[in-house]
Amino acid sequence: MKEIDLHEALKKYFGFTQFKGLQEEVIKSLVAGDNTFAIMPTGGGKSMCYQLPALMQEGTAIVVSPLIALMKNQVDAIRGVSSEHGIAHVLNSSLNRGEVAQVKSDIENGITKLLYVAPESLTKEEYIDFLKAQKISFVAIDEAHCISEWGHDFRPEYRNLRNIISKIDDVPIIGLTATATPKVQEDILKTLGMSDANTFKASFNRPNLFYEVRPKTDDVNSDIIRFVKKYAGKSGIVYCLSRKKVEEVAQVLQVNGIKAVPYHAGLDAKTRVKHQDMFLMEDTDVVVATIAFGMGIDKPDVRFVIHHDIPKSLESYYQETGRAGRDDGEGYCLAFYAYKDIEKLEKFMAGKPVAEQEVGHALLQEVVGYAETSMSRRKYLLHYFGEQFDEVNGLGADMDDNTRNPKKKAEAKEDVKLLIETILFTKEKYKPKEVVNTIVGRENAMLISHKTNEQEFFGKGKDKNANYWMALLRQVLVVNLIRKEIEQYGVVKVTQKGRDYLENPTSFMMTEDHVYDTDDDGVIVNAKSAGGSVDDKLMKMLKDLRKRVAKRQEVPPFAVFQDPSLDDMTLKYPITLEELSNVHGVGEGKARKFGKDFIALIADYVEENDILRPEDLVVKSTGVNSSLKLSIIQNTDKKIPLEDIAKSKGLQINELIIEMQSIVFMGTKLNIGYHLNEILDEDQQEEIFDYFMEAESDKIDDAMEEFDGDYDFDELQLMRIKFISEVAN
Repeated sequence: MKEIDLHEALKKYFGFTQFKGLQEEVIKSLVAGDNTFAIMPTGGGKSMCYQLPALMQEGTAIVVSPLIALMKNQVDAIRGVSSEHGIAHVLNSSLNRGEVAQVKSDIENGITKLLYVAPESLTKEEYIDFLKAQKISFVAIDEAHCISEWGHDFRPEYRNLRNIISKIDDVPIIGLTATATPKVQEDILKTLGMSDANTFKASFNRPNLFYEVRPKTDDVNSDIIRFVKKYAGKSGIVYCLSRKKVEEVAQVLQVNGIKAVPYHAGLDAKTRVKHQDMFLMEDTDVVVATIAFGMGIDKPDVRFVIHHDIPKSLESYYQETGRAGRDDGEGYCLAFYAYKDIEKLEKFMAGKPVAEQEVGHALLQEVVGYAETSMSRRKYLLHYFGEQFDEVNGLGADMDDNTRNPKKKAEAKEDVKLLIETILFTKEKYKPKEVVNTIVGRENAMLISHKTNEQEFFGKGKDKNANYWMALLRQVLVVNLIRKEIEQYGVVKVTQKGRDYLENPTSFMMTEDHVYDTDDDGVIVNAKSAGGSVDDKLMKMLKDLRKRVAKRQEVPPFAVFQDPSLDDMTLKYPITLEELSNVHGVGEGKARKFGKDFIALIADYVEENDILRPEDLVVKSTGVNSSLKLSIIQNTDKKIPLEDIAKSKGLQINELIIEMQSIVFMGTKLNIGYHLNEILDEDQQEEIFDYFMEAESDKIDDAMEEFDGDYDFDELQLMRIKFISEVAN
């Protein structure tokens, strides 16, 4: 086909005069009858690669797609370029008998150029027999990563597509995906039996997207509201991992004056379509969604994508953030990270087959690496997809939080040598975790079975902790001194470049990783990272005041306000009791009891230093949590056993303790003496009470160390609740 024909067809059907990126080369390959594989980032114009050839060629093109919403969207768009309604059809479980008959008739009469099918529909014998008898131009497999169990959205029914296609006709296949690591690319080509395919890979770099990862505190909803209010009237998506969280966050946004709707698979189809249309038609600004939302949603002006929960893989993350800024305008990608979310995802995997768990753990570790790294996030992300990035001159080089706020660097030449040597000494058979365990000398079953723990190099780097070595390993990986084996996913090998480095070591400046401090529940309370930084001068003044107030009230300083609360005061500068009650871990009762001196000091400080405070924002509560808290207060007043309270609320006992802690930390008294009297005698209670009265910190880990096993974790937590309730509230 002559070049001129392609451009004429593009103009005729779509009104464009130019192809985008690799579109023209991909289309030429398909039109020439070759198997074709196109890897293009979200917004790169993948659908054009099969739509135009289908409209130009004789017969019907079959497009396999995983989502009904995506098919409907594309069918509507194609019908818009033709006077024939039947030019594009969907064939899936949503059609009745009459509609199926109409689809078949349009295909037989040569009207239908594009037939969108779900992979499940293609397994039906009646459809296979019908399609066998038709003129098929080619088969397009969209979202081809669904074929691979290493892809972020694996669908077992995709694995059988090759057999089904060969039953229908011997026609060219085009596979398309917006995200694929080298491992997934190899898997797709192998499974589709098209290792001869012409492969086209566009750059995964989206220079207009800004990437930021913030620590996830238990006040994350307030952070999201503040962020969204800066984008008033603009479109954005907030992703959550559970339906329950989607509903909760959507409600919080709504009561705080933000136009938001929820979207998840638990809503009925009518509501989902309505909410999706509201977003597309700009009747709502924000969609709060699970990953069920967004595949194929072609809204070009999404200005921000927020991840309330960190996703299960970097491919999911890339796919979801890729929905921002498709018009090449601003796109802000903000993710909230707490390691306890990773642990939660690991727990979900526990019941799955071992092979699936291994895949899941490996993908999660990549996410942890991305969240905790302090090198260029863009470089880290692109390396994951097998692409090198020049962090100095590359497009979008300064578009992430780490590059804007660089961390300290330190010379690590000797440590890089030790790392590479250890991988070679252990015969390149370990994954990162085992490599690090070997370096720091931490024994486990695998290392013992290989007798690694008996070797002289075992523990050679134990002067530094495992987190340091893991951070170094990631940075060495990104500059290609080592690589992860594709076949045995995750096993670390030394590259030729790495071997050359050992022969001739040069300076290696390692960037310090972010360090996250968590409380007893794994919630991040302070992050030494780029982002809102604590006002050290004010912090010192607040700590001095806290000491004076504690002395006056004859209580330990932490019983007045805990450190995370002081941190938050230096970020929010509260100058009224109402504002103080919105500070992390304060609440109305505590604000009333201790707050007056603190807001007076902060108000003077703000005025003297001419400080521009964050916009005045009182985050309203939806009352979802407050009804639970009220119920706990009422039930403990009635002296109902804690086990019964937990059961009635669908909570584990440790979850109930966390709720009770937050009640007393916010300044409300809680009567749990009746429960403590059953598990601890009077002397024991007095001993723990006296400890907290004298202690410098109320950390449970410190108390565990002090009592050296005399009391368990829950007992100490419950006594701390009683102590704070009686002394501080």
